[in-house]
Amino acid sequence: MNVAVIGTGYVGLVAGACFAEAGNDVVCADVDESKISRLRQSDIPIYEPGLESLVQKNQEEGRLRFTSDVGAAIESASVVFIAVGTPPDEDGSADLQHVLNVAQMIGKHMNGPKIVATKSTVPVGTAEQVRRTIAQQTSTEFHVCSNPEFLKEGAAVDDFMKPDRVIVGADSEEAAATLQELYAPFVRTGNPLILMDVTSAELSKYAANAMLATRISFMNQIAELCERVGADVNLVRRGIGSDPRIGKHFLFPGPGYGGSCFPKDVRALAKTADECGVSLDVIRAVQDANERQKGVLFRKLQSVLGETLANKTIAVWGLAFKAQTDDMRESPSIQLIKSLLKAGARVRAHDPKARETARRMFGDQIEFVGNAYEAVSGADALVIVTEWMEFRNPDFERMKSLLKQPIIVDGRNLYDPARMLQRGFTYVCIGRRTVQ
Repeated sequence: MNVAVIGTGYVGLVAGACFAEAGNDVVCADVDESKISRLRQSDIPIYEPGLESLVQKNQEEGRLRFTSDVGAAIESASVVFIAVGTPPDEDGSADLQHVLNVAQMIGKHMNGPKIVATKSTVPVGTAEQVRRTIAQQTSTEFHVCSNPEFLKEGAAVDDFMKPDRVIVGADSEEAAATLQELYAPFVRTGNPLILMDVTSAELSKYAANAMLATRISFMNQIAELCERVGADVNLVRRGIGSDPRIGKHFLFPGPGYGGSCFPKDVRALAKTADECGVSLDVIRAVQDANERQKGVLFRKLQSVLGETLANKTIAVWGLAFKAQTDDMRESPSIQLIKSLLKAGARVRAHDPKARETARRMFGDQIEFVGNAYEAVSGADALVIVTEWMEFRNPDFERMKSLLKQPIIVDGRNLYDPARMLQRGFTYVCIGRRTVQ
């Protein structure tokens, strides 16, 4: 099948490479010529496990091409995916200017019947706006569908190749059948391809992310209660997660959710509800709880070092919002570092993949180092923000000898509090008994 993917960001690049891997003829288009030039050399601008080799392989085998000629890409395809960014506007709504610009381009280059599918995360009603925009430019037959992505950063290639579900919102049986055929190689093991109307498909993505964000904020607040009453959130998590009605996923407390999806999608869903006269009180509470949670590591650091952090050196392990990515969008590390700098502290940070991303954000305001032990050398305390695997079983004796004071504030509950006490650390974590 001839497929065009417009937008070579996180979603578009993964989708294009995976569609090509399934044997389709795929062209990925982007107006950013420098990015296209890099991609032609298999130089991937994001870190995502397995993506670079997939792009290189399919380019070499001729199934994947990159171009800055968006019009030519549209003309070459029978199925066109819109995968451009939908950043939050000032009022929290999704900014659809890039989506609608692509729709206008599609209309101008409609050289035959096409199926247009929005893969960008977009609010309810976007497909109809896309349809109207295209129709203003052409009288050629086309169909507009919604095909939301459910990719986890750090596992996106596996998620696309082996999805737990695929959702297709289609306006015709013909469009539905075509997208079913396109996705057939990815759902051979029986995981569902769910057909629905376009509006329900658009809402499904926002509702899914809002539910996951709710679970995270709920557990963060339960963790705070555990600290007050002397309970252990890890045991509470296991207790409630064993209930099959609840399940064990997304029940880990931490320093608040971040990334490109949850914060943006929760805000956009709340804005959509406002426009429809529906009060999503639960979602508002989720947002508020997450904003408070992003300050938890700074508050805990102050609880052990004192209110005055001026001239203290703080080691930070982890800058990305989660492991296996270099994405720092709305990462809890950002608020922590800003608070530390405002308090007059010096920050020495290490992240296996997000160092350059952070350098573009903070410049020379903080010190970046190449390994975890260099970060803690001479530091007054260590704060763990991201749960990278290399942080899970470090050399504690070496850490203790390098730190000025054996203080660890752990935002990911990586270690056992009792064992850390035995090792001689002051160990502060989330929702568990603090032992010093």
